[in-house]
Amino acid sequence: MRFVAVLAFDGISPFHLSVPTLVFGRVGAQGPAPYVVRVCAEQPGTLRTPAGFDIHVEHGLEVFDAADTVVIPSWPPGEGISDELRAALRAAHARGARIVGLCLGAWAVAASGLADGREITTHWSAAADLGRAYPAVRVRADTLWSDLGDVVTSAGVAAALDCCLHLVRADLGSRAATELARALVTAPHRSGSQAQYIPVAVPDDAADDPIERAMVWARTHLGDPVDLDRWARVALMSRRTFTRRFRERTGSSPQQWLLHQRTDRARLLLESTDETVDRIAESTGFHTAVSLRHHFHRLLGTSPAAHRALFRTADRPRGGSAKLPP
Repeated sequence: MRFVAVLAFDGISPFHLSVPTLVFGRVGAQGPAPYVVRVCAEQPGTLRTPAGFDIHVEHGLEVFDAADTVVIPSWPPGEGISDELRAALRAAHARGARIVGLCLGAWAVAASGLADGREITTHWSAAADLGRAYPAVRVRADTLWSDLGDVVTSAGVAAALDCCLHLVRADLGSRAATELARALVTAPHRSGSQAQYIPVAVPDDAADDPIERAMVWARTHLGDPVDLDRWARVALMSRRTFTRRFRERTGSSPQQWLLHQRTDRARLLLESTDETVDRIAESTGFHTAVSLRHHFHRLLGTSPAAHRALFRTADRPRGGSAKLPP
């Protein structure tokens, strides 16, 4: 059993607070719960929210002492953290707890000093200010979430949900995360490297969107060589126009987008099949295991074999229990 501590504060958005409590609290709804979730605050008691109602929090920062994961689901932008909270976060981290900052919770992570010299993610609208406030931290606004192992950060709202599902996958395996995503009626996995937002409007009718049509075509031909000129013809565009429109539509070049699609397909096959790395490389368009390993490590920070071993281990039931506060 894993213990998750979620930090609330006066003025917190109930929606942001609900994301980690819903995701980690919902796992195992049809069986033994693998997580115990406790909401805490620096000053327990009644906390105001901008939604027109208050919430009552019973626990203080002492719950960090037993937490495997500490989640900060949001934070007042531009504000630092108290010495007490900084000490509690650093003590939990030193003990081996995973520190997670969702959306503007990355402010508290940066203020703790745990991300100095490292790269974190936050909501695109706050990234520039966060980078100026904490120049020792590299802030990204172009990714959904970032997992450094001990420190995890995400963009806002839906990306926070993606990030929490990613943590469930890392802890319990792809089967548990997929079943949970089905219950929540959301995508089981969106890569952390995916862009936070689309910079131009999407047509009301997907059938009228030639870039969407081209993306669907490419997803069905991942195992084949996808020549850019041929791909542009699917969208009935010149190569130059297609490249420009694709970047406007997705925030990425066609080649980079395709590489992420192939890597994500390879990841799913590693988790759900016993196919060899060579066969998976061939079926996803990498053609050789060497190429797959290179891109897999560059994008996901691990090897295909290590990724498969991690999720096969996570899919097996685990025993033991954490020492929890009352």
